[in-house]
Amino acid sequence: MKRTLDDWLDHLSQTHPADIELGLERVAAVWRALGAPAPTLHVVTVAGTNGKGSSVAFLEAILGAAGYRVGAYTSPHLLHYNERVRIEGMPVPDAILCEAFERIEQARGDTPLTYFEFGTLAALWCFACAGLDAAILEVGLGGRLDAVNIVDADVGLITGIALDHTDWLGDDLDAIGFEKAGIARSGRPLVYSAREMPDSVARVADERGARLLHAGRDYDWRQAGDGWEWQGEAGIRPGLPLPALRGAAQMQNAAGALAVLSQLPDLPVDAAAVRAGLLEARLPGRFDVRHRRCPWVLDVAHNPQAAEVLAAQLGERFVSGERHAVVGMLADKAIEEVLAVLAPRVDHWHLLGLGDQPRGAPAQTLLDALPATARAGAHCCTDVDDCLAALDSRLGADDEVLVFGSFVTVGRVMAWLDAHPSGL
Repeated sequence: MKRTLDDWLDHLSQTHPADIELGLERVAAVWRALGAPAPTLHVVTVAGTNGKGSSVAFLEAILGAAGYRVGAYTSPHLLHYNERVRIEGMPVPDAILCEAFERIEQARGDTPLTYFEFGTLAALWCFACAGLDAAILEVGLGGRLDAVNIVDADVGLITGIALDHTDWLGDDLDAIGFEKAGIARSGRPLVYSAREMPDSVARVADERGARLLHAGRDYDWRQAGDGWEWQGEAGIRPGLPLPALRGAAQMQNAAGALAVLSQLPDLPVDAAAVRAGLLEARLPGRFDVRHRRCPWVLDVAHNPQAAEVLAAQLGERFVSGERHAVVGMLADKAIEEVLAVLAPRVDHWHLLGLGDQPRGAPAQTLLDALPATARAGAHCCTDVDDCLAALDSRLGADDEVLVFGSFVTVGRVMAWLDAHPSGL
């Protein structure tokens, strides 16, 4: 019986006893058994704590606007698995993914693969069959031992480093920097797009013989009038429009994307393509503003650094009524720190338990983590229907709803809104 995509995804979740197992030996062996399909001649690998998705979106949009055929692999997804594997901005169809999974299943023999490793190999196989000009691969966790790192990228991009996934990557910035810098390759550029950089990144780049381009040193950007300009080894790109993606951090992400493109001389992009890409880049779930009875802001922020960026963005929005927050988080995140950062921006809390997720935090855990001054009137709920029903009873047209804390939370609320076009 032929498997559907849902059948395959259920199978993938059961082929390995752990959700995460870092290491390249197993996935590289299966990749070789597949024939080591190269995704394309030009590969960019993107690592970093925050900003990976935005950076991929800018690269994808600019290269696409320049007329190149581009593949992008990102994770996790919000609504549909196919979001993870895109060609020319469109999710790969179910049938192609199913064929990729079938090929991998045949090639792996008795070798166990995690859900992410299966997906990474599927993306590489899809890209190898598609005749691409460029492929952009987003690291899932860390870099050095992530499945994406079986491919030697032409350019590596690290978007910045903050504390997250400390159980896997280490509990200080230097240790995390060491892991993420593992995407560096000898003789090839490694772009670091944040101004502050742990020493370990430069050390690893030097040891591996990679050419490090650091924001503020090897390239820079500044606002100019109603737009901004970028300057690097290749010269100046003046008169750039502000990115369509919202938030001050997006200038850093866009500048990092331009630094990457400056290191791909075989894929030239003109000013028109850069302008179009900056204006056309889209990324659902990142300060994603939607309008119903009142404005909704959906953001997957789930660590303290991302929460600080989100809080600053919220501070720039005028809300004449009250701001309601719907939050659900994974238990291994810095829940107390994240909620403390955002508590001053929120009037009412709706705490969504994610008990059906392997690492999901119960609503009571979120309540206990809230600052004491924010707990009064907080509503604990076990599912989105319960959460939004409680919200519906107190939501006014002058209010605003903030949804954050995880991809799971934002994805579930997004799915509810899509299924109820006249609700809330």
